[in-house]
Amino acid sequence: MNKNIFGEKLITCSDSPLTGFFRNGCCDTNDSDVGMHTVCVIVDQDFLSFSKAVGNDLTTPLPQYGFEGLNVGDKWCLCALRWKEALINNVAPKVILEATNEKTLEVVSMEDLLKYSFKE
Repeated sequence: MNKNIFGEKLITCSDSPLTGFFRNGCCDTNDSDVGMHTVCVIVDQDFLSFSKAVGNDLTTPLPQYGFEGLNVGDKWCLCALRWKEALINNVAPKVILEATNEKTLEVVSMEDLLKYSFKE
């Protein structure tokens, strides 16, 4: 069972769009997830533009993979290293901590995640 960064049960990140490496709505991971899709984020325009500029276009639909493309405000399980890269470039999207996998802490500090936590 995957846990969140607090060592608790990982909550769902998003069912619409359906996210996660396993497309089960959660930022679950295992050894086959080499990208470590473990950070539950809420995408914004700055991040989407940055991601596209560095070669990871998340806005263009890819129907052959069942991917409709992301829109501002969508929740998504992002690769931990991509989030860290966005952080370094001052465009890190907000994080839903309870839905972020504890595996993220292998590459991102708890302090940085807390700074970018989404507050309703």
